[in-house]
Amino acid sequence: MSIVLSACGGGDSDATGNIGESTIDRVRKAGKLVVGTATGYAPFEMVNTKDEFVGYDIDTAKAIGKALDVKVEFKEYSFDGLIAALQVGEIDMIVSGMTITGPRALSVSFPNPYYQTRQVVLLPDTNKTTKSWKELDKKGNKIATIIGTTGQILAKSNFKNAEFKDYREMPAAALAMLTGQLDAVIYDESSVRIWQKENGKSRILDEDISAENLGIAVAHNDLVTVQWLNSFLYNYLGGPEELASRTYWFESDDWYGDINTKVVEE
Repeated sequence: MSIVLSACGGGDSDATGNIGESTIDRVRKAGKLVVGTATGYAPFEMVNTKDEFVGYDIDTAKAIGKALDVKVEFKEYSFDGLIAALQVGEIDMIVSGMTITGPRALSVSFPNPYYQTRQVVLLPDTNKTTKSWKELDKKGNKIATIIGTTGQILAKSNFKNAEFKDYREMPAAALAMLTGQLDAVIYDESSVRIWQKENGKSRILDEDISAENLGIAVAHNDLVTVQWLNSFLYNYLGGPEELASRTYWFESDDWYGDINTKVVEE
């Protein structure tokens, strides 16, 4: 009997299979939720002219904090540094336009997706002939990808002949394209369309490369927090607060003039 009990009760997991104290419990005790973000991904996470974090993801994170009745603190990282920051406990969760993928799910846990986007190709408007992303895959072409994104993974697995240049932020890559250093940029549609609308001198291929679901990332195997977030998203998505945020950031131009658009060349 003792052997059976030992085998069934090994480890520190509770009855739900959750490992250790959940993020939700820890955050409520601390009275503060620390959220990791990577700005420069319009309209999800940006910095305004007052050096404040703004965007659809920022609104979502604040709504999570409101539901937990805690303060929300944002910490900024490069996108490829977010998972490491979560793993070492510098942040409680990632709300930063992160696509749910199998490899990432080996390191973090995701609740249900909160937004669907797709990867597209941005071209200079001097390119009048390219009709498909496949036509860009030839020697001599230089394609920009953003470090740590699924667009980077997708491009490097599908393009066999083109040369890649990796950037930390999409605006810097787009600027390099406009100055003739690149032939195309691959990135998420929402951000690309906003950049193209603001800056012009470019066009977007009317062709999807892939459709992707965005998710909030929490510590691996933190099932209690995943379940709480699923309940939160079930009530938040499509509700008045989320609809107002989505309308403002994706359908309105009112916020354009308040965003810090300074681009650092890479």
